Amino acid sequence: MSTPRPARVAVVGVHGHGRSHLRTVRDLAARGRATLAAVVDPRPVEGTDLVAGDAPLVPAGTPWYPDLAALLADRPPDVVVLVTPIHTHLGLARDAMLAGCDVLLEKPTAASLAEHDALVAAAAATGRRCQVGFQTFGSDALDELARVVASGELGEVRVVGAVGTWVRTSAYYARSRWAGRRVLDGVPVVDGVVTNPLAHAVASALRVAGATRASDVVDVEADLWHAHPIEADDTSSVVVTLADGRRVAAGLTLCAPERAAATVVVRGSAGSATLRYEHDELDVASPRGTRTVRAPRTDLLDDLLAARLDPTRPLRCDVAATGPFMAVLDAVRAARDPRPIAPEHVAWQGTGPDAHPVVHDVAAWCARVAEHCATFTTLGAPWTHPTPTPTLRA
Repeated sequence: MSTPRPARVAVVGVHGHGRSHLRTVRDLAARGRATLAAVVDPRPVEGTDLVAGDAPLVPAGTPWYPDLAALLADRPPDVVVLVTPIHTHLGLARDAMLAGCDVLLEKPTAASLAEHDALVAAAAATGRRCQVGFQTFGSDALDELARVVASGELGEVRVVGAVGTWVRTSAYYARSRWAGRRVLDGVPVVDGVVTNPLAHAVASALRVAGATRASDVVDVEADLWHAHPIEADDTSSVVVTLADGRRVAAGLTLCAPERAAATVVVRGSAGSATLRYEHDELDVASPRGTRTVRAPRTDLLDDLLAARLDPTRPLRCDVAATGPFMAVLDAVRAARDPRPIAPEHVAWQGTGPDAHPVVHDVAAWCARVAEHCATFTTLGAPWTHPTPTPTLRA
């Protein structure tokens, strides 16, 4: 039996998060599973640290193209990895699939549910594979939590929640024109805490709750706030109602005093479970006892390459499977604009590009959202109450 030739992979968007994908391709190349066929970015790579050192992320002689259209017109690769702004995902992924390429698309899938549906249709029409970069979907720990919930070990599930308390500085929002925007040049971007930095928490909780398609989501209550001077949300709660009546709640912020591990929590009548999805660790407490599961994770590009060799193998995060998350994103997109958190509820730390706001007691309020399946406003978080206007006395 002959050894399959390495897949020719192109990475689009290499000067930011794309570096991590370049490292993955380099590792796959060392195993004989892939080669870096090209890099695509408006900025050339020549003269940058991407081509420096004994093991450069971009080997000498790797073709560079200023845009994807130029690459596809010249020599389409086997796989295109897209690490580009959210509002470009549909057009670029569809062009790549029409050119005969399989696609690994960074999350979130697209800027609206309609765009998601168009991507699913493009994958079906072309017969190409489109994997979305929700890395947690490659985790065996997430699969184990879903199995535990489905098995009934925790009894009747009463709570499925997500908690994310991270930190983002001013520099994070200064890195590009689209960062922290809801709309850019008239085009939806939806770059908020729910839909981008902590999108993994929302998508993972929905998967654990059994949601597999957009139609599984029947209602989304979005409570969106911001402490940074941005138009999108950085401190938000969402409560999602599924078709089977189960509810999923997420309390999320980028304005915590320090970054903590994001979690998916499940509470049932007979037990509980907590997944620290960044670390692939699962704690389970049930009548069977208490245990901690540490599980491996399958890299999603590696998974896509394996699926190319086996047509019967499903992708770990096929574009269609991101429908429930996209239903939430669409509700966030259509919701009223995020409201500013009043200064009396915020303390700023750091200076210059390292400055970041800290919302008072925000971590505790995020945990309450997940525990009680209710929004910040419903629970009475202090920043959700308007500050009374002082009465002037003569």
